[in-house]
Amino acid sequence: MVTMHWYVEGGGDTKKLRIACREGFARFLEKAGLKGHMPHIAAYGGRAATYDAFCTALRQKKGAMLLVDSEESVDFRYAQGESKDWHPWLYLAQRDGWPQPKGAEDLACHLMVQCMENWFLADRETLHVFFGQGYEVKKLPAVGNPIESVAKETLYKALADATRHCKTKAPYGKGEHSFQLLAKIDPAKVTAVSPWAARFMTTLKQVMGC
Repeated sequence: MVTMHWYVEGGGDTKKLRIACREGFARFLEKAGLKGHMPHIAAYGGRAATYDAFCTALRQKKGAMLLVDSEESVDFRYAQGESKDWHPWLYLAQRDGWPQPKGAEDLACHLMVQCMENWFLADRETLHVFFGQGYEVKKLPAVGNPIESVAKETLYKALADATRHCKTKAPYGKGEHSFQLLAKIDPAKVTAVSPWAARFMTTLKQVMGC
């Protein structure tokens, strides 16, 4: 089996949240069909720290992949043709000033567009079950909106508004709820409506021999 070190943004600055991040992504990948073919998941909190850790892994000759929030919509010029030919490194160089590391192909770089929470919009049934009584689904962006088009700040506000009056859970908070939800949502629903998520899952399964 390929030894793949997967560097993912998430978990903030605390050990507890980074553990929750790894566990949430592990459950998500297992449900996506990678059980028994899992990469080593490394959560490094912020985007810059995750990128730096990925670059270090490459210098150490490790097999490595990167997954970070795009933070914004990704212009179509970076995603033309088949997904294997997309150019996330050009996007990150333009937006963040991150150079493409030596030895890193475009298929080693993946984006959550615009952030991980956008994936939750693909599985609204799970959101409803998770938050329960008092959850106001109408506060979320309309179903017809492509999930990758919803701006990060708009989404955070919508999730907070939709959960403000929940009876059994506090309003949505990234640290408290995000990785619990990630572990519960359906990966097939996410990849069906998020082209960048589909690209990530297709690539990871190929690398891991699934």
